[in-house]
Amino acid sequence: MHSKELLGGLSEFYKIFGDTTRLRILDLLLTGEKCVKEISDILDVSQSAISHQLKTLRNSNLVKSNKVGQTVNYSIADEHIEVILKYGIEHIKEKIS
Repeated sequence: MHSKELLGGLSEFYKIFGDTTRLRILDLLLTGEKCVKEISDILDVSQSAISHQLKTLRNSNLVKSNKVGQTVNYSIADEHIEVILKYGIEHIKEKIS
């Protein structure tokens, strides 16, 4: 059995996935590194809203940033995030079928 603290941390981690905009950003970043403007244009969400959600994702270590000149690019932090999204999507698809 896992500790209460570990499960509490897991609960906080999963809360990050409870926002559709954050999930859309993560899903998009699975295709590769993108800057705020690219994400905003593709998802048709304001740059301000994208920046706000990226800050949450960055603070939770789900995405990482890479500054190139004056542009900051974002990408998935590591393969664990990709696996979590993949299995979550597969689980939902099973329920739909």
